[in-house]
Amino acid sequence: MTDHAVDAPSSNDRTWKPDLENADKNEQLQRPQLEEKVTGGSIAMGELKHNKLGWKRLAICLIVEAIALGSLSLPSAFATLGMVAGVLMTVGLGLIAIWTSYLVGQVKLKHPHVEHYADAVTLMWGKFGYELTSVMFVLVLILLTGSHVLTGTIAWVRIVNDPTLCALIWGLVSALLLYLLALPPTFHEFAILGYIDFASILVAITTTMIATGIHAGFAPGGLATMTWSAWPPASITFTKAFLATTNIIFAYSFAMCQYSFMAEMHTPRDYVKSIWALGIIEIVVYTLTGAIIYAFVGSGVASPSILSAPMVVSRVTFGLALPVIFISGSINTTVVGKYIMGRVFSTSEIRYVNTRKGWAIWLALIAGLTIIAWAVAEAIPFFNALLGLISSLFISGFTFYLPALFWFYILKQGRWDATYKNIGLSIVNGLVFLFGIVVLVCGTYASVWDIMQSYKTGKVGSSFTCSAASYGV
Repeated sequence: MTDHAVDAPSSNDRTWKPDLENADKNEQLQRPQLEEKVTGGSIAMGELKHNKLGWKRLAICLIVEAIALGSLSLPSAFATLGMVAGVLMTVGLGLIAIWTSYLVGQVKLKHPHVEHYADAVTLMWGKFGYELTSVMFVLVLILLTGSHVLTGTIAWVRIVNDPTLCALIWGLVSALLLYLLALPPTFHEFAILGYIDFASILVAITTTMIATGIHAGFAPGGLATMTWSAWPPASITFTKAFLATTNIIFAYSFAMCQYSFMAEMHTPRDYVKSIWALGIIEIVVYTLTGAIIYAFVGSGVASPSILSAPMVVSRVTFGLALPVIFISGSINTTVVGKYIMGRVFSTSEIRYVNTRKGWAIWLALIAGLTIIAWAVAEAIPFFNALLGLISSLFISGFTFYLPALFWFYILKQGRWDATYKNIGLSIVNGLVFLFGIVVLVCGTYASVWDIMQSYKTGKVGSSFTCSAASYGV
C-alpha cells in the first residue's frame, strides 16, 4: 500500500467540519457512475459489492467484534474490585470508549481513503507509523482468533464431557469452524451471522444469570449467604486490581476494527448511530452481567462465569454460546484477511474476491491465518497470559491514546487554546491519552507478573496436550 500524505488542518483553520451535505451529493453522483462501470470490469463491480454496509449492520459487526464470551469474565473482575468500583469502571470506561470511537470515525470522514487503522496512523507518523500499526493490528487479531480456538476447545470439552477423548480434536474442530465462518468476504454478508451471534450471547448470559440465581436461592441460607461485597477485599493487590480492570477495558476494544468496517459503508457519516447503539448495549450488558452474576455467586465466581453454574446447566449454556464463540472469533480473521488482500492487491480486482483467482487466494489466505492462530494458541502454554500482555501493549493504543492523538494531530481546529471548546477538548483528550499510557505501562507490568506467577504456581500447562485438565475444565 502506498504512503498517504499528512493532511492535517493548518493552524489558521479553525472552522473545519465534515462536509456532510456535499458528501451526500457526491455519494449520490458517484454511485450511479460506479453502476455504469460494472459492465466494464470486475473492479467496479467489486467496489459496489463492498459498499453496501449500513449503520445497523455496522453496529452488528461491531457487536460481533466486541461482545463475546469474554463478557462472562466480568463477574470475576467485579469480585476483585468490589461491586461499587466494578459498576463505576464498567460505565465510565464504556463512555470513554464511545468518545474515542467517535474520534476514530471523524478521521475517516475527513480522510475517506482511510480503510484500516494503519492508514489513520500514517497521517500522523508516516511510513513508520503505518508499518508499526500494521504489525500490531495483524498480531492482535490473529492472537484473538487463537483465543477463540481455546475457548471453543473448553466449550466442546465441557459439552461432551468425555475425558478419554483427546482435547486436541476439539481444538481442530474449533479451528475448522472459525475458518468456515470467516469466509464471507464482505462485512455486509458477515453481518447476517452477527444477528445469530448477538442472540447467542444474550441467551448464554441470561441462562447463566437464571441458573446461578436459582442455585443460590436453593443454597443453605439462600441469597443472603452469598459473599459479594460493595468494596474490594482487604487482601487485594495493585497487580490483581489492574488485571481485573484490564478485563473490563479490553471488553470495550471495538475501535480497533472500526476503520475496516467503515470502509464498506455506503453512508459513512451514519457511524455515529452505530457506536452509540453499540456503546449503550455494551454498558447495559456488561454492567448487568458483572453485577448480577457476582451477587448470585459471590467472591468465588469462576471465569468465565458459566463454569460457576451446575454441570448440566454449564454444558447447556456452553452449547448455547457456541455461535458467539465462533462467529466473534472468525470476524478477526476476516478483518486481517481483508487488510492483507487490500495491501497486496491494492490495484487489482483480486482484492474484492469476485473472481476465481480472487476466491482461490482468499480461501488459502483465511486457511493460513486460521492455522497460524490455532498453532500459536496450542503451542504456547501460557497463551491467555500472553494475550493479556499483547492486549496491554497494543489495545491500549487502539482504544485510548491513539484516538486522543488523532484529535491533537488531525481533528483539532486551530491552536489548542484558540477557543473554550478547544481548551475543553484538549483537557479531555489529554486525560484519555494519559489513561491509555497508564493502561500500557501498568497493564504490561501486571501481565508479566501474571505470567511469572503462573510458572511459580505450576499453572502453566504443556504444548499440544490431549489432557482436558490443561484447559481448566
